[in-house]
Amino acid sequence: MSILSLFQTQVYVAPLLTRGAAAFTARMARTCRQIRLDDRAGQKWSARRYPGGYTSYNSLPRLHLMSPMFETLQRHVDTHVMRFAKALDFDLQGRVLVMTDCWANVMPRQVVHTNHLHPLATISGTYYVQTPAGCAGLKLEDPRLDRFMAAPPRRVKARMANRTWIEIPAKAGNLILFESWLRHEVPPNPANEERVSVSFNYGWF
Repeated sequence: MSILSLFQTQVYVAPLLTRGAAAFTARMARTCRQIRLDDRAGQKWSARRYPGGYTSYNSLPRLHLMSPMFETLQRHVDTHVMRFAKALDFDLQGRVLVMTDCWANVMPRQVVHTNHLHPLATISGTYYVQTPAGCAGLKLEDPRLDRFMAAPPRRVKARMANRTWIEIPAKAGNLILFESWLRHEVPPNPANEERVSVSFNYGWF
């Protein structure tokens, strides 16, 4: 008997840096907080669209083109994106994946980022800057979920490959990459401290 695992959904998880990670993460945390203080437009937008939290997604969506700190982050992320593209067997046809968007997120207690995907991007991801104990991770949805017409529920301790939802823990200094069509969310943050991250998109076209 053969059971084939087909149409895999691959997610890349790795430390951004192997050396100097703690110092880089500390500097990035200070930079993100300063951006939040200075970004009046982002504060107003977040008050309406991201209750309780802050994101520069609508106001400063290309931080890698504006800040040396985020430009450095981009260079580090580029290396990981190339590795992930190779693992996905992408044929880039002589082109390269380029960071198109990069924004900061600050999630205090009980702030949530609802289920969504990233249209018109190829690879998306998050770099975790501050992750207090017990904070929410990144919750990923099985892309076939809307086709499970008569499927029984999965066992509580089902293998990871067979689950319909996976939550990857948020760990400061870690990077997560996934294909941009994969729906994902951040559940309400139960921690008392702020959860800080930087998200980004890469495009091929």
